Amino acid sequence: MDDSKVVGGKVKKPGKRGRKPAKIDLKAKLERSRQSARECRARKKLRYQYLEELVSSRERAICALREELEMYKQWCMAMDQGKIPSEIRALLTGEEQSKPQQNSSRHPKAGKTDANTNSCEYCLWQHFC
Repeated sequence: MDDSKVVGGKVKKPGKRGRKPAKIDLKAKLERSRQSARECRARKKLRYQYLEELVSSRERAICALREELEMYKQWCMAMDQGKIPSEIRALLTGEEQSKPQQNSSRHPKAGKTDANTNSCEYCLWQHFC
C-alpha cells in the first residue's frame, strides 16, 4: 500500500512541502526582469526631472523675493531721509483718487512726521530700518 493520506476529501502524497517552482521559461523571466528595470529607470528619470523643475521654480521665487525685499529697503531708506519714492506716491495718489478724502485731516502734512512715533508721513507703516 502506498503512503497516501486522505485529508478533506483530497489525496495527498508525502513529499516536499510548500509551493513547487513553476516551470517558467528562463528567457521570459529574464526579459520581464529587464523590462521592469527599464520602467524603474524611466520612473526615476521622471522623478528627478520633476524635482529639478521644482527646485528651479523655487530658486526663481527666492530671487524675485530678494529683489522685492531690496526694493522695500531702498524705499524705507528714502523715506527715512524725508523723500517719498515715486512708486509709493503713485500708490497713495491712486488710493486717494479711488476713495473720497475722508481722513485727510488725520494725516500730518507732507514732509512732516510725528515726533512720538517712527511712522511715515502718511501713517502707512511703522518702520524700524
